[in-house]
Amino acid sequence: MEFRQLEYFVAVVEEGGFTKAAHRERVAQPAVSAQIRRLERRVGQPLFIRGTREVRLTQAGAALLPHARAALGAVRAGRAAVDAVAGVVRGTIAIGTVTLHPVDIAALIADFHVDHPDVEITLTTDGSDALLTQLDDGRLDVAIVSIGAGEDPPGLDHAVVTEETFEAAVAQRHPLARRKTLTLAALCDHPLISLPVGTGMRHRLDTACAAAELRPRVSFEATSPAELAELARRGLGVAVLPASMARNTPGLHALRLTPELRGRLVWAWRREAASTAARLFRERAARAGAR
Repeated sequence: MEFRQLEYFVAVVEEGGFTKAAHRERVAQPAVSAQIRRLERRVGQPLFIRGTREVRLTQAGAALLPHARAALGAVRAGRAAVDAVAGVVRGTIAIGTVTLHPVDIAALIADFHVDHPDVEITLTTDGSDALLTQLDDGRLDVAIVSIGAGEDPPGLDHAVVTEETFEAAVAQRHPLARRKTLTLAALCDHPLISLPVGTGMRHRLDTACAAAELRPRVSFEATSPAELAELARRGLGVAVLPASMARNTPGLHALRLTPELRGRLVWAWRREAASTAARLFRERAARAGAR
């Protein structure tokens, strides 16, 4: 078995298809398909069930997967050991972030690149749930995610970037603009404007409502808190926003929620051993965002 074949095999599994795997590996899709066919001939069994809409592992593929990951990890560890002897840091770092955060990612990456020009870095944006899943399965090395104020995701370490309450925000002409506070039950009586399911702020809201046996009426969703604020400013409902944005956006009136909703933005990474490049980057990121 060749390293490239195992690398493409794992990529197809993690990306859920040949096209996405090819994009991740920066090669043409036929090249991925050809290497997988060669690997299947080598092991003597089909590794994937190829459907029109999805690609699934066969029993043989599922049996091979942990060994393929272990082999790739061993090769990368060997390369890192050789590079350490030579005093060179190489490799790749996969970084993920939520949509809104205060970290100057571009500056952080640029500074790291000056010190370690042989490290290749990729940057993606997604919701916190998806980012945490990608951290857990190894697709990401480090990510900025939203978690609860007292939450400690299993298997991960983190460094706090910010901790903030979430508040309701309405247009100045909205009937609620005469109030300063709003109960969670009263909030659920109004059309809500929220981030979609899978984001940290939405998770805080849904969890609090479920605990109180309430059902929020989410009428509008947007992927950016700035878009939520604009929808609220136009009178389309009550937006749930970070307190700093609710209070400082022109045209909006902020209401403190009771009970309080609070969350953290953190740099998160797996506790298990990482590549030298990933370890150096996360240490720099943690120092930059430490509270």
